[in-house]
Amino acid sequence: MPLRFRQLQAFHAIIETGTVTGAAAQLGISQPGLSNLLAQLEREVRFRLFDRQRGRLIPTPEAEILFREVETVVRGLDHVAQAVSDLQNKQAGQLQVASQHSISFGFMPRLIARFARERPDLAISFQSQYSTKIQEWVASGLFEIGICERPLIQDAFTVHPFYFETRLALPEGHALARHDVLTPQLLDNEPFIVMGPEHMTHRRTREAFQAAGALLHARVHSHLFRNLLSFVKEGMGVALLDPFALEYDAGGGFVSRPFRPRILMDMCVITSRARPLSAVGQAFLDLLLQELAAIAVLEPDLT
Repeated sequence: MPLRFRQLQAFHAIIETGTVTGAAAQLGISQPGLSNLLAQLEREVRFRLFDRQRGRLIPTPEAEILFREVETVVRGLDHVAQAVSDLQNKQAGQLQVASQHSISFGFMPRLIARFARERPDLAISFQSQYSTKIQEWVASGLFEIGICERPLIQDAFTVHPFYFETRLALPEGHALARHDVLTPQLLDNEPFIVMGPEHMTHRRTREAFQAAGALLHARVHSHLFRNLLSFVKEGMGVALLDPFALEYDAGGGFVSRPFRPRILMDMCVITSRARPLSAVGQAFLDLLLQELAAIAVLEPDLT
């Protein structure tokens, strides 16, 4: 099947932007040209890739599967193009870091900016993604450094483990905020905003409530700690959040309290064992490990 990279790039851009207009602008081509590339790709694969709904292109289930495979290819070529540009412009190194979402909104941009302040010619590639995808990116060499949640899906990394204590976020003015420490007994049947059922914080919270004979009332499920905090601010319930979601939110509208027994987030910094770090990567890794150690729980003691 003679698929061309430009067709896959057009398909990738449409999924990322959701519109032909946005994809064409991203790739710097005309809308008719982009539509033609998409039509060519659909002829080659012999199945429909998008449905139109209210002016937007909605990926079909087949397109979602194809996108997961195409993304690594497109990202990889983007990195090649960036490397060529850096060499042409004599850039003083490139920092390549990927992190899971909660740490990416405040902590990582601030740390990277601090690192780059003394390196004005440094090229920076930073992405936030789900932890499994970060591991794939580091293993394949697309990124030098990854920060992700456990578990690790393969044994290909040098691993620096960290444990972070979650705290309970409550809407501002909530009656339970009068307590210095909150427990499953105090939160019996209190509406909770939680991560998905298989996420470690949800699973461990459920186990803590069961052990205490209390009811965990999961009112809202979502997939990002930042979303959980937004629901808390709207008064929809309470949520256990990692310190990054709490520390780097300046919007107010909530308070936080310790929760016992402690619910920990298991995270790690990973690099590939197959490739040595660049000098820039090693310097940033040293700084990153130092900053995370200042926030982390030293021992995973849950009492």
